This record gives sequence, C-alpha cells and structure tokens, in this order.
Amino acid sequence: MDYDLIIIGSGPGGYVAAIRASQLKMKVAVIERAELGGICLNWGCIPTKSLLKSAQVFDYLTHASDYGIMISGEVKPDFNSIIARSRNVAEGMSKGVQFLFKKNNIEHIKGYGRLAGINKAEVEVEALDGTRKKYSSRNVILATGARSKELPNLKQDGNKIIGYREAMTLKTLPGSMVVVGSGAIGSEFANFYQSLGTNVTLVEFLPRIVPNEDEEVSKQLERSFKKMKMRVMTDSSVEGVDISKDKCNVSVKTTKGLEVVEADIVLSAVGISANIEDIGLESAGVKTDKGKVIVDDFYATSVPGIFAIGDIVHGPALAHVASAEGIICVEKIAGKEVEPLDYSNIPGCTYTTPEIASCGLTEAAAREAGYDIKVGKFPFTASGKASASGAKDGFVKLIFDAAYGELLGAHMIGANVTEMIAEIVVARKLETTAHEIIKSVHPHPTMSEAIMEAAAAAYGEVIHL
Repeated sequence: MDYDLIIIGSGPGGYVAAIRASQLKMKVAVIERAELGGICLNWGCIPTKSLLKSAQVFDYLTHASDYGIMISGEVKPDFNSIIARSRNVAEGMSKGVQFLFKKNNIEHIKGYGRLAGINKAEVEVEALDGTRKKYSSRNVILATGARSKELPNLKQDGNKIIGYREAMTLKTLPGSMVVVGSGAIGSEFANFYQSLGTNVTLVEFLPRIVPNEDEEVSKQLERSFKKMKMRVMTDSSVEGVDISKDKCNVSVKTTKGLEVVEADIVLSAVGISANIEDIGLESAGVKTDKGKVIVDDFYATSVPGIFAIGDIVHGPALAHVASAEGIICVEKIAGKEVEPLDYSNIPGCTYTTPEIASCGLTEAAAREAGYDIKVGKFPFTASGKASASGAKDGFVKLIFDAAYGELLGAHMIGANVTEMIAEIVVARKLETTAHEIIKSVHPHPTMSEAIMEAAAAAYGEVIHL
C-alpha cells in the first residue's frame, strides 16, 4: 500500500482528519484540486466573516457620533478593498493549512480524486494537465463537500444571477440585490450588502426568515433587518427572473399575488448540494440515499475501508461538524475507543448583525416532544455591557425540562453571541441543570451574564428584570 489513509477533499473535514491521522502515526495523503482548506477557508466561513467585519467597521464609523466621536468628511466603503481584504484573509488561512501539512508530514496530491472501482484499495487522481495516476491505500475517506444549489427557475449565470462564490468577488457594489433564501448564507450576504448601501430584498419561501431557528429569534432578526431598511418578503417564492434587459426583473409570488422586483443582481442562497457525482461511488458499490452517502455511526460506508464525512453524509452541513466527524472517523480506523457524535448538541451560528447562536431544541420542538418546560428569557436591553457597547438588540432564551432542570435548548440573538454558545454546548454535554447555571458566577459586565440571568428567569430568580 502507498498509504495508510487517503482523503479526497481538504475542507474542514478532510484536513482535520488528515492531521489527526498523522498524529496517530498513519501515512496520509490528501487529494485536492483547488486551494487547501476547501470551501470553508477559501469561499465560505472565513472570507464571509472578513466581509461582515468590514461592514461592521463601516457601521461603527457611520454611527461614531453615538459614541461621542466626531468624524469630519464623508465615510464611505471602498468595495474593492473590502473584497481584496477578504481574499487575503482566505489566502492566509489556506497557507496555514499548507504549513500544517508540512508539519505533520501529510502529502498533498494535487488533482481530482475518485475511487478507482471495485478495488477499494485504489484511488485514481486526474492531474490538472489531464494525466491520471492510481494510488493504493488501506483506507479512504471521502470528504468532497458541497456546492451552491441551483433551482430550475433560478439558474446561475455567474453574472446577473449568482451564487455565494460570485457574491464574494463582485467588481462593484450593486445598487440593488434580491437575495433568495434566508438561511445562514442568504442572511449573512443580505446583511453585508445592505450595510454597505445596497438596497436588498430578502425573499424566503417559508413563513419566517432563518426558519431553522427559534421563532422569537426569527422575529427579532426580521425587526433588525427592517431597521436597516432591508425589505423582507416571507411566504414568498421566486417564480422566475427576466435578465434580458439591464436590470433583473424578479417575479415573486406572495400571499397577495405576483410582484415583480427589480434588482441589479440576484443572489441564489437556497441551500447546497453534496458533491457525490463522479467520485466513483457507483463503480465501487458505495450506497447513497437522497443525494447523500450512507454511513454508520463511525462514518463507514457500505464498502469496507471506504468512509465518508462532512456535507456528503446526512447531518448538519457545518464546518465544525465535519471536523468532529473526521476526528471520530480516523480514531475509529486507528482502533481507539470512540463515542458517536451527539448530533443533538451541535451549535449553529449565523454571523449577521445581530448574531444568532443556538443549540438543542427550540421551544416549539420541546413542546412537540412532550416536555413540560420552563422558559427563561433575558433581553440585552437589560444588560449593562450591551448598553455600554451600543448593542442592545436581542436576547438569550433558555429552555429547561421542568421535571429535572435539564437544559434542552438555548437560543441567542445579539452581539457576540456566537462566542457565548460554547458555554451551552459544554453545559449540555455535562448534563448541567438550571440551578447549576444560576449558581455559577458569571463575570460582570459581560454579555454572557445574560445566560445566568435567563436561567434565573426560568425559575423566578432573575435579578435585573
């Protein structure tokens, strides 16, 4: 065998799995045709956060007088510089992965990888010049990720109708934009462009935006977006886009009928599709279901020695989930005692302004599951740190099982809540009760005090409400 492990794909699932495998003394190769780090580092998580940070700084400057600071002259965004900074950040992170590969003696095979057929020990790599070579390995992990999903009536042309990749590299700031889909990707880009001055219309098919979040969180984000002068259309669907003229004429079906919305650009953010085509699944006999690879609790496929992780398997399509799956998979291959991943305790984060972070059951889901619950909510309007920071939008909401005090779910919207949700993940992992949270002293003044106060509110012990 050439290797103990070959990984196809270098995203947050693939490269993390490779490093862990190297730590466990495996000889590892990663096949990647594009930049190391995959979509997350290069075209997703990291560069979008760079864009959003620039938008936040611009917002601070335009509201500097709120903080007692006077700025003379016009403050305006340099769109090309913002885009360039984002690309530089992504490039730096990708170089960081290159360094980690060298440090851990991981070989990067540049090219397009696919299973070589019924012989599970072989992987074929098509190099950029078209030449092909086969490599053998004791085990193979498929970590090929996902791409922007296309709807039949919303075909992306990369010019007027775009996906997230093009949204990160536009040459000029559009005057108007229709964003289709209000999940994390759609909401973040809508927030970014509206902040810089684009007139954004956000269209969501379901009755509320960020529909996977708790209903109260959705309502708060919609209020915040409307305060930014963004137009939000829920219970609405895009029926088609006429791009024959200078503008995009977007036909939107609403509860009141059909409306045509004019925009310079249409951003399709209706989800993602797993990259399972042309990677040799059929010839190798790897079973799939509904566009995803079928795996067991430790990511073994239907073919011994072939594993799959990340966006191509069922579960939340999140970078940190892919990383956790990669580590579990590799440790299982190495013969270590490992626990399956607890998918009920996965944090989700949306980096809008205000930010959203959640974990566990929503209030509606908890009631539907038959729990008798206690709900505690603490608004940031009552937080000293939030008031001092000028960021009073939002709240922390905690849901407890009334019988035992078990923390069933947490839902936050506000400044920096994506940094606060880890406390909830650890608390739930340790089966912490409400009273243990209440009696854990939180530092003052911080946004994180709201977690303690929300727990106290659920039990009638809140101090600052």
